[in-house]
Amino acid sequence: MGAQPPPAPVSGLSVSRLTVERDHLPIVREASLVAPAGEITVLLGVNGAGKTTLIEGISGATPVASGEITLDGRRIERKRPTARAKLGLAHVEQGRSVFRDLTTEQNFLVAAGDNDVESVFELFPELARRRNSRAGLLSGGEQQMVALGRALVRRPSILLLDELSLGLAPVVVERLFAAVRDLADSGVCVLLVEQFADLALSVGGRAYVLRTGRMVFEGECAELAASPGLLQRLYLGSAEEAA
Repeated sequence: MGAQPPPAPVSGLSVSRLTVERDHLPIVREASLVAPAGEITVLLGVNGAGKTTLIEGISGATPVASGEITLDGRRIERKRPTARAKLGLAHVEQGRSVFRDLTTEQNFLVAAGDNDVESVFELFPELARRRNSRAGLLSGGEQQMVALGRALVRRPSILLLDELSLGLAPVVVERLFAAVRDLADSGVCVLLVEQFADLALSVGGRAYVLRTGRMVFEGECAELAASPGLLQRLYLGSAEEAA
């Protein structure tokens, strides 16, 4: 594929030639992508490809070594995670991270500030019935709804989702993906990292594939969905082999 040109500024998220390291070793190397507002952009790759590291670099959970990140045209790569959050970025991490000893409602109130939490209960009526239940006692699917709802209660303009479906039953995954699709339709920029490629490609607009820390594909989700062989070559082969 060769070196990626820097993406043009967009309303939403733009990443240009980003390098992210762990223990001084580059995990993500000069990755670029554009995730426009009002769309679901899909990031795919095998385990260990660097997807989570890239997402953490964007959110600020992991410092970046070089490159640029812009939110709605504003540079943020040197800002703290809290500052990025104030600018409208929300990150739902792997593993259904909830405050287990707090109730469902308290989980939302911690993140809400002055915002109303009732909109999240309207989005996930299942949680309204568990409003006063400790989050640690909820099912895996309900905990993932709490994790997503806690991000949404801040009313983000850009949402990073890392393996939203991990370990969940298909019926729960479909419920979560429907909510994410509605969010994008309302104008939110969604960057989705997902293990189930078929499902992600069915709801996304544009797709990127990361392999051993480098972007090896940028194109339409429909193109990858129509060519499973191409996706397999991108996962396991070289960028040149996939071309």
